[in-house]
Amino acid sequence: MLKKIKNFFKHSKSASKLFIKQFKILKEQEKSTLKRFDLNEVDLYPCLDDATSNTGFDRHYIYHPAWATRIVKSYNPDKHIDISSTLHFCSILSAFIPVEFYDYRPANLSLPNLKSLPGDLLNLPFPDRSVASISCMHTVEHVGLGRYNEPLDYDGDLKAIAELKRVLVEGGNLLFVVPLGNQSKIMFNAHRIYTKESVLSLFADLTLQEFTLIPEDEKDGGLIADPSEGLLEKQAYGCGCFWFKK
Repeated sequence: MLKKIKNFFKHSKSASKLFIKQFKILKEQEKSTLKRFDLNEVDLYPCLDDATSNTGFDRHYIYHPAWATRIVKSYNPDKHIDISSTLHFCSILSAFIPVEFYDYRPANLSLPNLKSLPGDLLNLPFPDRSVASISCMHTVEHVGLGRYNEPLDYDGDLKAIAELKRVLVEGGNLLFVVPLGNQSKIMFNAHRIYTKESVLSLFADLTLQEFTLIPEDEKDGGLIADPSEGLLEKQAYGCGCFWFKK
């Protein structure tokens, strides 16, 4: 089995050598202590990319749920509706606010205070002006590109945004997050990238409460409220977090 490891990691001899060396050390230690686990070659599970000086993370998907959770907590609704955002958000938010999560591909997620239900962003299951608190984050940029087996539609994002605005009650809150850059483009079939100006124009009939940027370069910070034009111009794939009120 160790020979297989060598072959598998032949592109990185140093990684394979270190892995094998560490296995042998641990195996030797096993002889002089109370054996509490089976340590066998058949159970090898190499993880060779984790010995880093810092813990890495996806900046978009760690920071934007953290931003949104703080915003929702600040106005503390009786219930929050989330449309197809990352499951980390609805799972954590449901610890202190009842949440209904809707997705084109519903998640088999079971937690107190959380309902996971099927829902189509292009035909939301709510009457007009009936939802007081709603989020749709890192989602609209995908609609209509076929990535999730949905029908192809160049203007799918516009139709999705129209639905979000349709169901939002007067005085209601909408949290909206999309990739943000210095120019609008489609990275087919992954996602669209928007500019700050293009997002604001799409929601011109709502009132912007807060705009926060997650810069793509960690050297520029984490959550940057009201970023400068210079910082926005640096972005190719940043993340724009918008809090709107109707």
